[in-house]
Amino acid sequence: MERRTIGAAALEVGAVGLGCMPMSWAYSASRQDGEGSLRAVHTALDSGTSLLDTADMYGPFTNELLVGRVLRERRRDVFVSTKCGLLVGEQHIVANGRPGYIKRACDASLRRLQTDVIDLYQLHRIDAEVPIEETWGAMAELVAAGKVRSLGLCAVGARGNRRTGSHMHDETIRQLVRAQQVFPVSCVQAELSVWSTEALEALLPWCAARGVGFMAAMPLGNGFLTGTLTPGQGFEPDDLRARHPRFTAEMMASNQPIVAGLRRIAERLGATPAQVALAWVLGQGPGVVPVPGTKTERWAAENAGAAGLRLAAADFAEIAALPAVRGSWD
Repeated sequence: MERRTIGAAALEVGAVGLGCMPMSWAYSASRQDGEGSLRAVHTALDSGTSLLDTADMYGPFTNELLVGRVLRERRRDVFVSTKCGLLVGEQHIVANGRPGYIKRACDASLRRLQTDVIDLYQLHRIDAEVPIEETWGAMAELVAAGKVRSLGLCAVGARGNRRTGSHMHDETIRQLVRAQQVFPVSCVQAELSVWSTEALEALLPWCAARGVGFMAAMPLGNGFLTGTLTPGQGFEPDDLRARHPRFTAEMMASNQPIVAGLRRIAERLGATPAQVALAWVLGQGPGVVPVPGTKTERWAAENAGAAGLRLAAADFAEIAALPAVRGSWD
């Protein structure tokens, strides 16, 4: 698999990563399969993927434990990225960027991951009550202590209309500028896909101009761009898509032309709609690494295969001409 470089620390990863969140969070907890998820991770690694993206809040904590089982056997094959800064309560998820908490969270993640060092440690969300300089300074101390190799910021997804998305990314950039004055930002993670392109306006160009890596979250549109979801199929109550307006039967039906367009290109290229969607993300710049999430071997292998797919200029133009996505994330 093609290798790509993650930002200031110049750490190399396979061009397509693996988002581990669906294995224990946000997508139907009743369908979790720990052993099946482990097989999916090993399949991804065997296919050339190296970046595994997790977080302490997924589960919470169980996702890191699962990834830790893999690291125990295959640490040299893995670039492990995890996140801190969000606490999961019974009713709410709250940010915590206090330096003392950040350091304790890192130690706990190291134990669960069964490793001595985290390759990329990301701040999951900025705590509005704590200046970014304080949080980032504590994270920089973790690098100095040898517990972390590089630092990243996980931006709030630009969900909503283009104006809202642009505003959110503008605020992210302001925070990034402040963080950079304390310690280099190696990577930014934000939503980017064929049906969520707001990051292309300012955030991705900012990263590219400064050699900051970009981890594309939700590059398959929470599964919609795979072409495997049927309008009106419904989702279990604990599945995040059950609450999102884009996944109502009406909106899914309205957005089918986007999937149809990806399928037309896929048929010409001998690929799948998901692989075309991932190839589109990869084509947005050499520092972009998509991290599609899955918990099955089949999709892990298919997603990794997208790294070898090259879209022509005509393919990008055809995707650009697809109908605008309908439905807000608000």
